[in-house]
Amino acid sequence: MDIKYIQTNNLLTKVTKKNKLFRGEYTIDPYKNCEFGCLYCDSSFDKTIYVKSNASEILGKELNNLEESVIIIGSVHDPYQKIEKDLCLTRELLKIIEKHNFGCHILTKSNLVKRDMDILSKIKNSQVTISLISLNKKITNIFEKNVPDSLERLKTVKELNENGIQSGVALVPILPYVVEEELEEIIKEAKDHNAQYLVYKHLELKGDQKNHYLDILKKFYPDLVEKYKRLYKNSFKPNDEYVISLKNKIEHISKKYNFKN
Repeated sequence: MDIKYIQTNNLLTKVTKKNKLFRGEYTIDPYKNCEFGCLYCDSSFDKTIYVKSNASEILGKELNNLEESVIIIGSVHDPYQKIEKDLCLTRELLKIIEKHNFGCHILTKSNLVKRDMDILSKIKNSQVTISLISLNKKITNIFEKNVPDSLERLKTVKELNENGIQSGVALVPILPYVVEEELEEIIKEAKDHNAQYLVYKHLELKGDQKNHYLDILKKFYPDLVEKYKRLYKNSFKPNDEYVISLKNKIEHISKKYNFKN
């Protein structure tokens, strides 16, 4: 990965349409693109990570003019990818958020977020959602080989909650025909690791990402290629029948384990 440092004129983006999955009034992405390179994500195309080096300075100025609210950190690109360990850019942003009495909702795949529990515990309204796609190492080694192990991520959820920081699991994205058989195991493990909630969403394939993803399937799951073509047809999302069936299945399992979703 190439690393480039850039200056930004603004950092906060106003949420104009309320997201059903992730609460917050503003979003922040301290990095553009992602070192994790998950194969289902369109961020895997660009091999350059752009670091918004003046992010903390800009955020301080922006928050001076706003009413207190919740900021989503990592709405597009992971705020705890590998480079964050050295740069601590996300950590500096959390300090500013705490200083201005704002809340935050962090979206990440990384257990590095545990490093910042000292700051998160001071933020009056902090929340961390950890995403995963599977507990099967064969699957994760194909689609997200650079991401921390799924069980380690679940342990992070448990540790965050034990330290008073509300944390849950995002089963995002759900890869059709790849992970359905382990949905109950995933939900049970999330519940056993004290996740406070579950959010989920099916895989979307927009633009060139569809062809890229189909190429991955040809290599690792050739028998699924035609099923995907029928499922997605001319759309970026699966057909309604699949989406409804998936929703019903997850709701049934969640109810079985008394799990909020």
